[in-house]
Amino acid sequence: MTVPVSKGSKVNSERSKAERLEVRVTKEQKELFQRAAEIQGRTLTDFVISSVLNTAKQVIHEHEMMILTKQDQEVFVTALLNPPEPSAKLRDAAQRYKQTMDV
Repeated sequence: MTVPVSKGSKVNSERSKAERLEVRVTKEQKELFQRAAEIQGRTLTDFVISSVLNTAKQVIHEHEMMILTKQDQEVFVTALLNPPEPSAKLRDAAQRYKQTMDV
């Protein structure tokens, strides 16, 4: 019989917390982090992990998001809806790919 393991279970927590991360901070930084953690009713570790995790997700999201001006959007959509005819080089490359991949 298998028992489902929820995200918050001890087994899952122990498995996901196998890595360590150590940092050096100034006394003032630690006091600031500790104060913020106390305001939120969290441990310092929980506060730091949560803050770093949220910031990392935001940085990655901003990096992966493409922001286009109205004109850029129109050019992009037009190119998608009305692609140019393939060049001779592109047709040759497609033919080689089909032969190589036996497609």
